[in-house]
Amino acid sequence: MTDNPPSSARRCNVSRQELVELVRSQLEALLQQENFQGAKALLVPVQPVDIAQAIEDLPKAMQAIAFRLLSKQEAIEVYEYLDSSVQQSLIAELRHQEVLDIIDKMSPDDRARLFDELPAKVVRRLLEQLSPDEREATALLLGYKEGTAGRIMTTEYLSVKEDLTISQAIERVRVFASAAETIYYLYVTDRERHLTGTLSFRDLVIAQPEQRLGEIMTRDVVFVHTDTDQEEVARVIQDYDLVAVPVVDTEQRLVGIVTVDDVLDVLEQETTEDIYTLGGLEAGGDRYFQTNILTAARKRVLWLFVLLIANTGTATVISSQEDVLKQVVALAAFIPLLIDAGGNVGAQSSTVVIRGLNLKEVGIKKALQIVTRETITGALLGVMLGVAVIIWAYFLEGSLPIAITVGISLVAITIIAAFSGSGLPFLFGSLGLDPALMSAPFITTAVDVLGVFIYLMIARVILQI
Repeated sequence: MTDNPPSSARRCNVSRQELVELVRSQLEALLQQENFQGAKALLVPVQPVDIAQAIEDLPKAMQAIAFRLLSKQEAIEVYEYLDSSVQQSLIAELRHQEVLDIIDKMSPDDRARLFDELPAKVVRRLLEQLSPDEREATALLLGYKEGTAGRIMTTEYLSVKEDLTISQAIERVRVFASAAETIYYLYVTDRERHLTGTLSFRDLVIAQPEQRLGEIMTRDVVFVHTDTDQEEVARVIQDYDLVAVPVVDTEQRLVGIVTVDDVLDVLEQETTEDIYTLGGLEAGGDRYFQTNILTAARKRVLWLFVLLIANTGTATVISSQEDVLKQVVALAAFIPLLIDAGGNVGAQSSTVVIRGLNLKEVGIKKALQIVTRETITGALLGVMLGVAVIIWAYFLEGSLPIAITVGISLVAITIIAAFSGSGLPFLFGSLGLDPALMSAPFITTAVDVLGVFIYLMIARVILQI
């Protein structure tokens, strides 16, 4: 039964993830039986991206065996979809010539991304043995700063001169289409390769054969520079609904394009980094669940130490107010409730502000307006939560003064939390620091230390201690 590849009918009845798991389980079973012919037949109808995920999920010892079952063209396509850690593992496992054949046929941007993950010694050796054209294209991309348009662009695009006729341009597309990453757009340049216009494939095929490209091309070109940040590139493609955006150098010469599939990779990478940063984790290139335990611990320990040290401030405040807690022991029971509620409000405020900063929806000029808005929101949340807490505290302790103390403290703490959560990202951003990375520990510290201090001060006044 495991010898039969997934049929089209079966594939229609399962999700993509179920299909990948089905392929993986059957592939693993066939490899264990050393039925390599059956394993090869199993992979024939499967898409390269699904084969890549199935191979990633195999035991490490089987990954290279499964990869060798692919034809040369399939191997090149599948390799580009593999996670960087699996790519590196295969480089170590495959014969040298097999590696060269695959890497030489990869698109330059995918090859540059792989080289970023490899040791410098390995990169130098592989670069030396690439074909001259591929070596030049890869070296060009690696020469640009990481995280910029120049680093993620591809040099496999179609450009045409504006003095060509439509029929000449179509003939050029016919000859060079197989070497280009996309032919949906043609990029028009002058004799010095300066970008002068763009032309969609649709406009090309409906134009009259004798017309010149300069007559029908779009001259108002949307482009980015080689040093444009990759997040800005993604935003340009999103805002203008582009399939690809041309990349020019400082002299406006066309040097490459960034395609929408590369932008999706950038957005996934940037979103992952932002989420890790908000959680106080060090972002890394490898998938978190594929890293070893020691590496995972190292990625998480830094900010845990920072928070541990910062929270000694809370212990100091509590120690200095021991006389209050000794006289009214019930107050201590509500400290976790208050600082947790404040921490949640602060986290919400910082999340919306940091997201707004990343999407360029808000900036430093709007800081006062945004902080004011969030602080008022925090006050409203505090009143709503405070009323509920007063009722709950009275039900638990049977003391109205203690209940009122807890409720008023919660209002004050949520106001401080909202103010800190919305204000600190702007502050750190203006200082050139990463708002997501820096805000979380400082918001936690501010809410914990000030929250406990305010709570116990309010208790002194209301309970007349």
